[in-house]
Amino acid sequence: MKNFLKQHGLWVLFAGAVIAVTLALMSYFSTTSSPLVNLASIVSAPFKSAYTSLVSWIDDKKAYYEDYTALEEENKQLKQQLAEMEQQVRKAQDALDENERLSKLLNLREKYRTFELETATIIEHSSSNWASSLTLNRGTEHGVEVNDCVITESYYLVGIVSEVGQNSCTVLTVVDTDTSLGAQVFRTKDVGVASGDFSLMGSGKLKLSYLPAQTQLLNGDLVVTSGLGEYYPSGLVIGTVDEVQMDDSGATRYAVVEPSAPLDELTEVFIVKSFDIVD
Repeated sequence: MKNFLKQHGLWVLFAGAVIAVTLALMSYFSTTSSPLVNLASIVSAPFKSAYTSLVSWIDDKKAYYEDYTALEEENKQLKQQLAEMEQQVRKAQDALDENERLSKLLNLREKYRTFELETATIIEHSSSNWASSLTLNRGTEHGVEVNDCVITESYYLVGIVSEVGQNSCTVLTVVDTDTSLGAQVFRTKDVGVASGDFSLMGSGKLKLSYLPAQTQLLNGDLVVTSGLGEYYPSGLVIGTVDEVQMDDSGATRYAVVEPSAPLDELTEVFIVKSFDIVD
């Protein structure tokens, strides 16, 4: 035994030290965590930090995208509201312009309150590719004469009396090809001749010819009777400009006019038997 300790004592001491250290380490790690767990924690720490940063970045981008989308939607709604408000302003301006136009027209009509009118009922509508006429239940017995104007209650020109019987008369409407009378564009004061046209009758429109080449008409411009020659009263509404064209010669323009009187819907009209012109 003595020989064993003498020969191997150093190794026994070393082994005991190793065992003691090992037991101490095991005792320490047993109160905290296992070596493998501790090692895994050390190795995974950078990855956890990177993952946390990535998640935070994604959350920031998501919040930015949501805010941007919300702002974009709000901007879209504001643009829509602005467009609607601009449309309302345009409508209000159009209403003001129309009110001013009608006020001026009303002042013009006030000059002709001495119209002698005969109320008449339409008993027949007649329309074809070359003619447009009405038959009324009034004639010579009621003081009606050829070339009397026929209007609506709004002073819209319906047409001109072409034939008269004792108790009836025929009226050529403003779109009939045999109708022709002096006309004026209310806004520009340009004077021309309003007449029916074969190419326009199918669409229920008429033609305003002999306009100056430099005339600047707009769609919707009001066209009224000119009253030149004092044959017809001035200021009766014929219709509104639908479009402007240059004639074949290129020297003058003509306008396509939409009648203001609803010719196909009328049941009652007024015959202007006489009128006084007041300046």
